[in-house]
Amino acid sequence: MAMKDLGVLGAVIMIVAMLIIPLPPWLLSFLIIINIAISLMILLTAMNMQEALQFSIFPSLLLLTTLFRLGLNVSTTRAILTEGEAGDVIETFATFVIGGNVLVGIVVFIILIIIQFIVITKGAERVSEVAARFTLDAMPGKQMSIDADLNAGSLSEQDARIRREKVSQEADFYGAMDGGTKFIKGDAIASIIMVAINLLVGMIIGVVQMGMPFPEAAEHFAQLTIGDGIVSQLPALLISTATGIVVTRATSEGNLGSDITGQLFAHPKLLYVAAGTIFLLGLATPIFDLLTIPVAGMLAGSAFFMQRKAAEEPAHLPDQDEEELASELKSPENVVNLLSIDPIEFEFGYGLIPLVDAGQGGDLLDRVVMIRRQLAIELGLVIPIVRIRDNIQLQPNEYRLKIKGNEMARGELLLDHYLAMSPGEDDSIEGIDTTEPSFGLPAKWITERVKEDAEMLGYTVVDPPSVVSTHITELIRNNAHELLGRQETKQLADHLKESYPILVEEVTPSPLSIGEVQKVLAKLLREHVSIRNLPVIFETLADFGKMTSDPDLLAEYVRQALARQLTAQYAGDRRVLHVLTVSGKVEKLIADSIQQTDHGNYLAIDPADSQAILESVAREAERLSLTEQSPVILCSPAVRMYIRQMTERYFPHVPVLSYNELEASIEIQSAGVVTTE
Repeated sequence: MAMKDLGVLGAVIMIVAMLIIPLPPWLLSFLIIINIAISLMILLTAMNMQEALQFSIFPSLLLLTTLFRLGLNVSTTRAILTEGEAGDVIETFATFVIGGNVLVGIVVFIILIIIQFIVITKGAERVSEVAARFTLDAMPGKQMSIDADLNAGSLSEQDARIRREKVSQEADFYGAMDGGTKFIKGDAIASIIMVAINLLVGMIIGVVQMGMPFPEAAEHFAQLTIGDGIVSQLPALLISTATGIVVTRATSEGNLGSDITGQLFAHPKLLYVAAGTIFLLGLATPIFDLLTIPVAGMLAGSAFFMQRKAAEEPAHLPDQDEEELASELKSPENVVNLLSIDPIEFEFGYGLIPLVDAGQGGDLLDRVVMIRRQLAIELGLVIPIVRIRDNIQLQPNEYRLKIKGNEMARGELLLDHYLAMSPGEDDSIEGIDTTEPSFGLPAKWITERVKEDAEMLGYTVVDPPSVVSTHITELIRNNAHELLGRQETKQLADHLKESYPILVEEVTPSPLSIGEVQKVLAKLLREHVSIRNLPVIFETLADFGKMTSDPDLLAEYVRQALARQLTAQYAGDRRVLHVLTVSGKVEKLIADSIQQTDHGNYLAIDPADSQAILESVAREAERLSLTEQSPVILCSPAVRMYIRQMTERYFPHVPVLSYNELEASIEIQSAGVVTTE
C-alpha cells in the first residue's frame, strides 16, 4: 500500500484509540490545532470548487471529521474530569477568548450552538434532502437527453459515457450528502450533552473528590467546559458552513470567490444606488458622517472603475476572437476531424425539422434509440450511432440515408399527410400517388379527412414518423454486414470472453484471426441470420477452424449449427415450411460448374443456364406471392451457398436453406420446383 493510504488508515485507527486510551494534555492541544486546521482546509476547498462532484469525497470526509471531533470531545472530557485540566489550547479559549467570564463564555457557546444547529445545519440538511430527491427524479430525463444528443451527433460515444457517469455520480453524491448532514446534526446534540455533563459532573468531582470549595469548583470547571465547548464548536461550525456551500453550489466556470465578485458586482449602476443610500443615511440620521461617507465613496469609486473597464474590453475582444478563429482553422486537428465518416447518417430538409424537434412534438430521436435496441436484440449486433442532421441542399420534404458516407436510400415525406398502402386493386381513395420507401410498394399520401375511410377499406395507414422509422430499420437490417468491422467483432469477442473465456481463447487469435471471424459473422448477417447466439457460433468455429479457414465453408458449418434458430425464423410456430425445391438436374449442373482454385471455389456456370434458373425462381416466387406465401428455396448443403450467390442480386429477400439447416421435426411441403426448363 502507498504511504498516503497507510496514513489514512493510521489516522482512522488513532481516532478509534482516542475513545479508549487517555491522552496527555499536550497531545490533546496538538490534536485540537490539527482539527481546526483540517476544518479550515475543508471550508477553503468547498469555496474553491467549481461543482459539487469536484469534492465527491466530502460525505465520507464528513463522517471521519465528525468522528475525530467526537473522539477529541471524549478525550478532553476524560482529562477535565480526571485531572482538572485539558491542555493549553482549551485553557487559552477559556481565559483569553471569553475574557475569563463564565457567563460570557456560556452566552458565546449558546450562540455558536444556535448558529450551527438551527441556522446552518438545519438549512444544509433540508437543501441536501431536496437536492437528492430532485437529482434522483431527474435521472431518467437526463439519460434520455444524453441518448438524444448522441443520436443527433452532438456527442461522441466517449462524451456520452462521461456524461452518463457524471449523472450517476451526482445521484450518489447528493444521496450520500442527504445522510451526511445527519452527522453534523448529531454532533451538535452530542456537544450540548457533553457540556452539560462536564459542567455538572465536574463541579461534583471538584467538591467531593478534589476538596475544592463549591464556588471555586464551579468557576474552574465551568471555564474548562466552556473552553472545551467553544474549541469543539469552532471546527464544527467551519465544516457545517462547508457543507452548506457544497450542497447549495451550482455548477459554474469559477470558484465561489470569482462567482460572488462576478455576479454581485455585475451591474455597476446598482452600486451607485447603494452608495447614494448609504450617503443619505449618514445625512438624515445621527450616524457619524465619517462612517457613512467613506463607505459610500468606496462603492461609487468601485462602480466607476468597473464601468470604465467594461467600456475598454470590447475594443480589443473582436480582434482577439478573429485571431483565435483564424488559428483554429489553420490547425491540423481542425482538418483531421473532417476526415471521419459516420457509420449511419440521416439527413433531412428543413421542412422535416418538426420530425426531430421535441419542442414541436417530434419523437424521431426516441424512435431511433428504440430501433437500435430492437436490432441489437434481433441481430446480436451493436448498431452504431445514427447521426441525424439537417441538410439545406435537400428538398424541404426530402430525406436520405447514408452508410459509411455512401447514400443508400432517399425518400420524401409529407408531414401533414398519412401514407396509405392498398391491400388489393382498390384505388378509390383520393390521394397523392407515391411508393412506400422501405419495400417499394405502391401507396398514396392521404389527408386526415380520408384516413378513416381508407382504414375501413383495408388500407394500411401509417404516419410519417413511422414511415421513416421503418425505412431506417430496414436499411440497417439489410446492410448490417457492412456495419460489422474488425473493431466491432473484437468488442463482441471481448464481451463473450467475460462469460466464456476458454471458448474465445480456443478460436482467436489461433486458429482464426479476428478478421476471419468477422468475415464469417458478416456472411451470416448478409443473409439475415442473427449472430446473437455467439457461444454456438464460436463453438462451431472452434470445431472446424482447425480444418479450414475459408469463411464461406465456416459460415455453412455455423448455419448448420444454428438449425434450430433458422427453423424458428422461417417456419415459426406452425412447424410447417412451404419451400421451392431445387431439382436434381439443377443441383448437378451447379455442382459440375464449381471451379476450385488456390484462392477458393467459385461458380462458373453457363450464362444461358443461369438465366433459365433465375427465370424459374422468378415464376415460382410470383406464383407463391399470389397465395400470400413467402418463397424459401431448399437445396442440398453442397450447393446452397452457390445458389445463394446466383440469386441474391435478383432476389435478395428470398432465403436459400439446405436440408441440414432445418430441424428433423419440421414438416416440409414442396410448393414448386426450380428447374432449367
